[in-house]
Amino acid sequence: MINKIFSFVKKHNMINKGDTVICGLSGGADSVCLLLVLCELRHEIDFNLKALHVNHCLRGAESDRDENFCRDLCKRLDIPFTAVSCNVTDFAEKNSLSVEESARKLRYSLFSKNSDGGKIATAHNANDNLETVILNLSRGSALKGLAGIPPVRDNIIRPILTVSRDEIEKYLKDKEQNYVTDSTNLSDDYTRNKIRHQILPVLKEINPSVIETSVNSVDAVRSENSLIEEQTKNALSVCRNGNKLNGLNKFHEVIRRRCIAVLLSENSLPYSHKRLEETDRILVSGGKINISGDIFFVSDGKTAELKKITHHKEQEFISAELKTGENMIFPNRILFSEIILCDDFRKIQDVHKNLTFYLLDYDKIIGRVILRNRRYGDKIRLSGKNFTSSVKKLINEKVPSVLRDELHFLEDEKGTVFAEYLGVADRVSVDCNTRKFLKISVRNK
Repeated sequence: MINKIFSFVKKHNMINKGDTVICGLSGGADSVCLLLVLCELRHEIDFNLKALHVNHCLRGAESDRDENFCRDLCKRLDIPFTAVSCNVTDFAEKNSLSVEESARKLRYSLFSKNSDGGKIATAHNANDNLETVILNLSRGSALKGLAGIPPVRDNIIRPILTVSRDEIEKYLKDKEQNYVTDSTNLSDDYTRNKIRHQILPVLKEINPSVIETSVNSVDAVRSENSLIEEQTKNALSVCRNGNKLNGLNKFHEVIRRRCIAVLLSENSLPYSHKRLEETDRILVSGGKINISGDIFFVSDGKTAELKKITHHKEQEFISAELKTGENMIFPNRILFSEIILCDDFRKIQDVHKNLTFYLLDYDKIIGRVILRNRRYGDKIRLSGKNFTSSVKKLINEKVPSVLRDELHFLEDEKGTVFAEYLGVADRVSVDCNTRKFLKISVRNK
């Protein structure tokens, strides 16, 4: 196992002589294995090793137990140790995030603050990587998402990314090294834990070596994605002039769409898979398409550009990528979005019984979510209906005319999933199996 890790580290140029590496140490099997492996790698590569523990303060005495375990382990191994803490619950409430997402954001923020120019080593393994690929696939993802967790990102390195959980446990057993277990990892409360405890066991029944074979598959996807990114970069160097693209129509559609995505991202403009397809057709055939507000993508079939075109209010299209917390695409109205983990939507309704809100099944949403205003030709199949309706007809029937200019809509990769005052699309409606909810509410500023 050590030889495999050493080869992986060298292949991705993770650690060099004289580097300072800070091991993210939770006390669990993966991070304890990582720490011991890094200790061994110091004999091959001369680098400085430290350990950093983040106490999320979520499990009371159990959290303190983990911190003390890490401190004692580092003392025994003679490794400099630092422990920092954060209040995940407060952060989650203030930013309308799930506890899981809040913990991740705070953890990486603390990693960054305490890295002091060094490299942070995290204990993501092959099982984690396959779980990520499955999660991305289930939510809707392009090739980049199927490439899994990157071995290196900025100053974050993942030396044991190709090592399976079984290999980790065997290594620790051979070393007679104990570790602590986070009780939350044993539950199915979180989406990733569902994959870990329900889906992976089924895949192992089909192929007992699925973790090991996934390492090669993900590596192949990562290599192919890297090639596409390199070709995208080359195409942009040839075709891009500011917000103009000259001659991009001569390239393959995969490269064209990647280039369009880069252009939109760098201008902080939202897009979905569907929008990239539509924009690519405009690039090749000519025409224009609204991207957000008064920004349009305009093409004559050879040269395309992002262009500001002012319309009258009734013709203006507005859109932005949905974010947790406050969203505002209209001057005097705010849409709030919140991700809630719960085993029964009736509990949410009981807590918020005096408020008007909508619930969507977050795991049924495909790809990124775009918040926008009404579009010509909008259609939606509402929850409980077996037919698709014209939004215009529904609005005329149900929404007072004074409110129609500032209605909020949400769309994912496959179309409209929410229309204010009308409801939620049937394909993302909550049911008895829903555990991760997207809660939407709107109020005047």
